[in-house]
Amino acid sequence: MSPRRNYGFERRRREVQRQTRQVAKRERRAEREAQGTVGPEMGEPQDGAGAPAGRWEWFSPSRGRVVLTNLRERPPADAPDDWQLLTDVAPANGPT
Repeated sequence: MSPRRNYGFERRRREVQRQTRQVAKRERRAEREAQGTVGPEMGEPQDGAGAPAGRWEWFSPSRGRVVLTNLRERPPADAPDDWQLLTDVAPANGPT
């Protein structure tokens, strides 16, 4: 069995630890803003993301993985065949 964590001093100790982590996080964030370096915002495209030139990127939700293939090729059609093309292609150059 796990030790009981409901003693008053344990709660206070955990709260103090949480507060010190929050303060450190705020200081790091303020330091980054002062330096002018901030992380990427949600929704901004990342450079270098996606498949390299000459390759297609496929995603399978049931497998939870991404696969790269040559142009105009699908991944193996093993069950379940739920591959979704992630690479932007022209409709004329769609998957076969």
